[in-house]
Amino acid sequence: MSNPSVKPAQGKLGVMVVGLGAVTSTFMTGVLMARKGLAKPVGSMTQYDKIRVGQGADKKYLHYKDIVPLADLNDIVFGAWDVYPANAYESAINAEVLKYKDIAPVKDELEQIKPLKAAFDKNYAKRLDGDNVKDAKDRWDMTEQIRQDIRDFKAKTGVDRVVVLWAASTEIYVPVDEKIHGSLEALENAMKADDKEHIAPSMCYAYAALSEGCPFIMGAPNTTVDIPAMWELSEKTGMPIAGKDFKTGQTLVKSGFAPIIGTRCLGLAGWFSTNILGNRDGLVLDEPANFHTKEVSKLSTLESILVPEEQPDLYTDYYHKVRINYYPPRNDNKEGWDNIDIFGWMGYPMQIKIDFLCRDSILAAPLCLDLVLLSDLAARAGRHGIQRFLSFFLKSPMHDYTKGEVPVNHLFKQYVMLKNAIREMGGYPADETID
Repeated sequence: MSNPSVKPAQGKLGVMVVGLGAVTSTFMTGVLMARKGLAKPVGSMTQYDKIRVGQGADKKYLHYKDIVPLADLNDIVFGAWDVYPANAYESAINAEVLKYKDIAPVKDELEQIKPLKAAFDKNYAKRLDGDNVKDAKDRWDMTEQIRQDIRDFKAKTGVDRVVVLWAASTEIYVPVDEKIHGSLEALENAMKADDKEHIAPSMCYAYAALSEGCPFIMGAPNTTVDIPAMWELSEKTGMPIAGKDFKTGQTLVKSGFAPIIGTRCLGLAGWFSTNILGNRDGLVLDEPANFHTKEVSKLSTLESILVPEEQPDLYTDYYHKVRINYYPPRNDNKEGWDNIDIFGWMGYPMQIKIDFLCRDSILAAPLCLDLVLLSDLAARAGRHGIQRFLSFFLKSPMHDYTKGEVPVNHLFKQYVMLKNAIREMGGYPADETID
């Protein structure tokens, strides 16, 4: 069964990433190695997951590619922007995530991926000091230069479509200001007036991508596409947007484990989460203004799963704390440690400890692949605006807070949303409900 309203994945798919660091060099290397049959894309839903379509006698379990027209790994062409000039091969070596034997077979292809000059403002990431940056006279000029980069990339590579993925550092927190972020016109005026305080560089990338007909994915917790002005632009250009912040380690655990407590009707007294990590991400998050952006994103997960109003006896006054500690010896191998204080029958206390020794980029790379392929699919299916079905992959899912919408953070409900969207785009009924 196929859905005639979804355009086929013809030609090549350009994947332009903002940030050529540990995550994206691992993502690129894995895709290139998988294409050669030298590695397996483990952790990728689009490559491994099977969904039931149809019911009763018509029931089948199919891979996504057998339900919807997904781009093939062989059709992906990579491009990047970064403040550091290192190519993807050098970046993969520098990141020390992958062993040399897992990079060397695709060295030639990785060396061809050279980062374009980044649109960068040091005030948004004080710990970074790369000099591969654009000379822009204002935010509008910065945006125009990114648009030109996308056009040049298309012309040079001959790709049919492009998806833009932000996998660069967390910017300092930009509170939403209705006067500037509330409408597209106000946003454009602020960019032209070079309002550096309210217009983050990431907004320039998002604006440029959408204007050039490219879906945009926000993989950090930045206030970028979480604003009405960007929703307006994505509707105007007919392009999907997704964000924000890749759900890799601790938040994945939280969004999957909190439902155990809630479903079993146990009480929660407190949840303390701490992380230690090295790499460039840890370095940038060591700056309090950048950490605050991350903290807002991580804190939002629990409160919409264990809701005080729904179960006042169980969830009224729990204490939720999130810390991130920069610890260089760990590099990309971060540790997410959770201490959960729960209570049961007659209020008696118990504890749960979870220690996740995870590899950040190894968990993020398949998310990058899935978000890129599914955003490209969404664009071909004519889906624009916020893509709620991609919440499964993201820490603080986009939602229309102007209408009081509460995001779905519960992992298994997010999975139902993902499956239903795939079914619909494949021409099948969306036959699971979220209660």
